[in-house]
Amino acid sequence: MLNIVKLRYGDFPVFLDVSQVIAGYSFSSSAQASFNAANASGGTIGQFAVGGGLLAQGTYTDRPTVIYAPLTGNVFLKQIMTPIQPSALLFMLQSGYAADLIMPIVVNSINGVNNASERGVSRPADPQFIRMVQLIRDLQLADRVQVRLERAKDANPNAFISLQPSKDPQLAAKSKEIRAILHLNPELNEFGVYYGGDLGKDNEISIMTRSMLQIMLELGTLVQVPAPDIAAGEATPGVVVTQYAEAQAPVPLKILSGNAPPKDAYVAVRYADHWFWIANTDIRSKYIFDVVMLLFSISETSPPTSPPQVTVPLG
Repeated sequence: MLNIVKLRYGDFPVFLDVSQVIAGYSFSSSAQASFNAANASGGTIGQFAVGGGLLAQGTYTDRPTVIYAPLTGNVFLKQIMTPIQPSALLFMLQSGYAADLIMPIVVNSINGVNNASERGVSRPADPQFIRMVQLIRDLQLADRVQVRLERAKDANPNAFISLQPSKDPQLAAKSKEIRAILHLNPELNEFGVYYGGDLGKDNEISIMTRSMLQIMLELGTLVQVPAPDIAAGEATPGVVVTQYAEAQAPVPLKILSGNAPPKDAYVAVRYADHWFWIANTDIRSKYIFDVVMLLFSISETSPPTSPPQVTVPLG
């Protein structure tokens, strides 16, 4: 969240990884006891009063030390700047994530049909892209979209997407329309999916996916930055919400801003003397933010590294 806001202000994002966890704890205890006896009447013979007390206490303190290391070099390049694999996108669709939420975030173009882009030069989405995403969502709800993954000899996964035939005339018409938009062979049901630009083949789907840095730059244009910061040149203008209304598309993510801490926020950060947050009542923005967090997890393309070291003192 903080890095999305920082990119809007032209600041460089910084990501940290947990490299070591050092456990630190202490336990201390103490006990006190007292006893007294006295003649209640003050005479040599009389009733005795006996009293006493016992006090025990203990304190346990746990102060772990967590050591963070910034992502740099090859790890940063692969995890933040490498485009997300198309196979990962397909399996998110197969897992039930809505196509009309994921594809506008992850996909830059598919078979030459362009998505909207606001980073750098503003580019509206092709009307066919918006229509295609909705058609895929309709087939997804009807369980007419299937994904298959094969591993080639070079260990690179080959992904395939299948548009299952249907006896329902409406679903069959939607499947046919998807093929027409993407210039696919109307006689085929399964198509290979590859990363790259449009190669003009009617049996393949070429997807230009975005990297995590590109995704954050796109989402950063949606941050509601205070107008004085934009007027002063501290932040870029960003996207006007009416652009989505004109394109008949919902706003992907709403990040609000204000001078006071939000009372009911799903996530909130402070930057440039302002608070930025996602409202806890904005379920669409919460869902999109969770998808971005998931994309961070699946965008790791480097070999697995050793887990953080946990050091526990003894003695």
